[in-house]
Amino acid sequence: MAERRKTTHPRKTAARKSSRTTTAKKPSPKRWSQRVTQESDALDLQRGVFTLTSAKKIAASLKRSAEHSTRRKAGAYRSALSMLTFYINRAGKTLPKTRRARLERAKVELKHQFGRE
Repeated sequence: MAERRKTTHPRKTAARKSSRTTTAKKPSPKRWSQRVTQESDALDLQRGVFTLTSAKKIAASLKRSAEHSTRRKAGAYRSALSMLTFYINRAGKTLPKTRRARLERAKVELKHQFGRE
């Protein structure tokens, strides 16, 4: 059997690249979690809900938002609790201890308001 010798042919990459349409990749938003809390399909949140001064007010606002939402997929309690947990988790280490404690108390208060305890 005769050996085939590899020949080098000039590639036509320049022609291919010019015929392709390249789309510039949009830079990802810096704070995608902020966009989630503002434009969530689950809830229409009150502005500044996570910065309210008491856990009861935070829980009441989340409950109101969850019960009035028509776009949520899960139950009202589950949607409200998941949004609160999402905010706590995404804030991470930058969340001051006092606010984190207030938000954790809001979880307990949310259970009471929904009659889950």
